[in-house]
Amino acid sequence: MKKGAVSLLLLGGILTMSLFCACSVGFTEMEAKPPHKVGKGPPPWAPAHGYRAKFRYRYYPSVQIYYDVNRGLYFYFYMGKWRCGDVLPQGLKVKGEYVVLEMETDKPYEFHAEVLKRYPPGQKKGKGKKHW
Repeated sequence: MKKGAVSLLLLGGILTMSLFCACSVGFTEMEAKPPHKVGKGPPPWAPAHGYRAKFRYRYYPSVQIYYDVNRGLYFYFYMGKWRCGDVLPQGLKVKGEYVVLEMETDKPYEFHAEVLKRYPPGQKKGKGKKHW
């Protein structure tokens, strides 16, 4: 009789534990997070305050050419397309003043329309380098 009672208690305990484990395995408690707010910040071609940009370019407004200082690459519009190379084709030369642009993209020409508005060719917008 003792053996039967112990077996029954043991079996009851095992069943209770297996039910508890089965129920708790599928449940995951998740923490509620506030929704991500999209605030108005600087445009994609301008660095955020305190942010270190991934790419730095010298932009020559007079010829509309970008030069990636770290990679040693020029980006220029030639024969109807934006092109990239470590040397410029004959006839294209960087001259005059430049501004320093810090961007999050490896393709500076993607924001050329905005850059062109800010630094139109032929207009002096200050002397030397500009960080923006």
